[in-house]
Amino acid sequence: MMTSQSDRRRVIALYLSVGLITLFVIPGLVVLAAIFSLKVQIIVMCVNVQRLMETMRVMGDEICYRAKDYLTVHKLFATRADLHRTVYTHAKVKAVELMLVDALSEANQYLDISSSIQQPSEFWKLDDSIVKTILTDPRQELKKARDLILRIRRREIYQKAGGVSLKEEDVAVSNVRIDLTRGKNNPLERYMRKTQTVILMEAYINFFKDYDCDEKFPIRDDHISHLLPACCQDMIVRVYSKKPELVGAISEAFENFQVKIFGKTAQVYATPEKKKRRL
Repeated sequence: MMTSQSDRRRVIALYLSVGLITLFVIPGLVVLAAIFSLKVQIIVMCVNVQRLMETMRVMGDEICYRAKDYLTVHKLFATRADLHRTVYTHAKVKAVELMLVDALSEANQYLDISSSIQQPSEFWKLDDSIVKTILTDPRQELKKARDLILRIRRREIYQKAGGVSLKEEDVAVSNVRIDLTRGKNNPLERYMRKTQTVILMEAYINFFKDYDCDEKFPIRDDHISHLLPACCQDMIVRVYSKKPELVGAISEAFENFQVKIFGKTAQVYATPEKKKRRL
């Protein structure tokens, strides 16, 4: 029995909602927890969040900041994007996420996990224990899901790929978009908003000069610094091989795809040769 696409989407939504986190019990990935903790400490040291909270004002039903705090507010958005790139969407984290979703999708047709989404009385009970349930359930139908979880525990995770016949189910693709919350635009600047009749210029975040001033206004980034990025969005495409023996073939296929679309290999970090040769 195959898991339908709609069921798979429901399992993914369930996974994201419940936040099943098994990363910190996997040897080697525990270091990501340390990195995250360190980065949070760096945020606290580099961005005086408490001061921002104390000095911001509500003007016209929106939160505004002092003009002198422009770079501090920008740093908050930039730090958020950095955490997404280096922790939340780290290549290994995404690989484990894809494997866990595959395991839940395989188990869903027998454990009916996704039905809990519509039943609050059952939904609140879902946590990491579902992983143990899959591991300890002796039914042969859950073997594929069990094997995926055991691979995660052994850190035999999907390998990122940079004459073999490839199938769709052999490949997993992760598309990650990281921005400062306004797409390619600086969230602190004016942006265009189209309506049915006109194009409006609006500011996402406004500032004020001092506490004696009741006027709010946007600030252009080049009035503050010429070192701020012109584009505030990254698009990251990662291709994973679900089978170690196919890493080389999938890497080559991905590189050929890039040449076909872009006229060159666009990736900077290619799959290491030793991983391509892994059998």
